[in-house]
Amino acid sequence: MQKLRRYDLDWLRVGVFALLIFYHVGMFFVPWGWHLKNNVIYPELRWPMLFVNQWRLPILFLISGMGTYYAYSFRSPAQYSWERLRRLGIPLIFGMLLIVPPQVYLERLANGEFHGSYWSYFPSEAFSGIYPEGNLSWHHLWFLPYLLVYSLVMAWPFRRIIDRPGKGVSWVRAKLKSPWGWIVFILPLYLMEALLEPFFNVTHALVGDWFALLNFGTLFVYGFLLLASGEDFWDNVTRYRRRNLMLGIGSFLVLAVIWQFEDSSLRHFTEAGFKVFNLWTWIFVLFGYSAVYLNKPSKWLRYFNRAVYPFYILHQTLTLIIAYFIMDLNWGFWPKAFMLTFGTFGGCYLLYQLVILPLPWLHPFFGLKKTVRDKTERMPYSP
Repeated sequence: MQKLRRYDLDWLRVGVFALLIFYHVGMFFVPWGWHLKNNVIYPELRWPMLFVNQWRLPILFLISGMGTYYAYSFRSPAQYSWERLRRLGIPLIFGMLLIVPPQVYLERLANGEFHGSYWSYFPSEAFSGIYPEGNLSWHHLWFLPYLLVYSLVMAWPFRRIIDRPGKGVSWVRAKLKSPWGWIVFILPLYLMEALLEPFFNVTHALVGDWFALLNFGTLFVYGFLLLASGEDFWDNVTRYRRRNLMLGIGSFLVLAVIWQFEDSSLRHFTEAGFKVFNLWTWIFVLFGYSAVYLNKPSKWLRYFNRAVYPFYILHQTLTLIIAYFIMDLNWGFWPKAFMLTFGTFGGCYLLYQLVILPLPWLHPFFGLKKTVRDKTERMPYSP
């Protein structure tokens, strides 16, 4: 299998991680629980966040599964597993030791649970107990251990699928050749949403987080299978992208209506159905339009594609530092939102450009690969 590249997947990955920064800025202002909250809450902001919340994490795990397929073009399962351990495990440990502690410290200060300077908190208190009761946490880096588990568990099964071209994914190709065959992939997602989600709240703690583990793991596997199906997938998403766009808009509007009713068993099973239909539809919409308009190289894409992982690792700490100092100011929404957004992106850029890039010994801690002469051969789809 030769090395391949799809620039639209790179753009989608960069876009979804950029959206994550905007999403975390929004969490500062909405009624949902988060580490720090603004002194004024804006409930109407929930609607755009509810919209993107349906598909932003599912598509990220799907793209990560696609990256696994490409990684096998030049690695064995053992090589891939070792590469995942280095590129996911090292930044995770580094982040838990140095990047996340300031977030927990600021939360403890804001809630009156700790008093004193950061250096009186770190390291003596920073690693005492497991969050939320204690202080040790991976916070926004939870994506890394989940992805690492999926990568290691599926390394050998994925190799078998690749070694048997045409057999392991024949049923996927058959479904994608039908205008409505893609709906069959929704059934496992619906069963998990309807039967598991009520009993296992999403905790991002890995241990005991059964709904999230199975749900995101299924999407990871889907990503691999869809890429393994070859052009049948891309033909499907591009051919039916306009129809899927209408279905995506309609299904979200139905969800918005369902959310107005009181909780009940009927509402739960109905909501679960429209929820998974909506997320799957929007995933196909995004892949379809990206394939048509974004599958081309760009110097900006080369830069963003390399920078996105350090930005992901750094961003929430910067957001919370800024949030702590402005949370009680009477500035109004737009000045605070601008400060948080500009400060987070700007701070990530400065740290990446002035500190991380010039110091090669820091690169493994931020998941950066060594640069190569032909950058078109790099396939960093997942952190």
